[in-house]
Amino acid sequence: MTLLLWLLAAVAVAVGIVGTVLPALPGPALVWAGLLLAAWAEGFSRVGGWTLAFLGLLALATYGIELAASALGAKRVGASGRALFGAALGGLVGIFFGLPGLLAGPFLGAFLGELWRERDWRRAGRVGLGTSVGLALGIAAKLAVVAAMLGLFALAYLL
Repeated sequence: MTLLLWLLAAVAVAVGIVGTVLPALPGPALVWAGLLLAAWAEGFSRVGGWTLAFLGLLALATYGIELAASALGAKRVGASGRALFGAALGGLVGIFFGLPGLLAGPFLGAFLGELWRERDWRRAGRVGLGTSVGLALGIAAKLAVVAAMLGLFALAYLL
């Protein structure tokens, strides 16, 4: 049973790390679930409830961090609601085109959304770029929090 829990934990953490970058998967939540499974595999003797609760709060915080970074990037360049919707839709569609799609999807979506609202190519380009930078910073911040979660878990496990 312990081996199965460790295996499930490793899979959940690995999928969670990928999901931290991909918009369709709840990455930090999956990482937290994997860490919970790992703690359970050891009977919660090495990593306790307080540590897991704190790690859960960090996982929840990543969603606020991502929203704030995206909103700041979009607000900084004056993106419209259509541009934000386009960026989200472009990110989802971009998943199916691998890394180039993940990078270009939000930009193209925001660009087309803003172009639909206002027929100004230059403004649409600025909005697309600003929104994409905000999304990228949000992903980088989420990855940093996930790395901190893994580090804190390892520290608690080893101590």
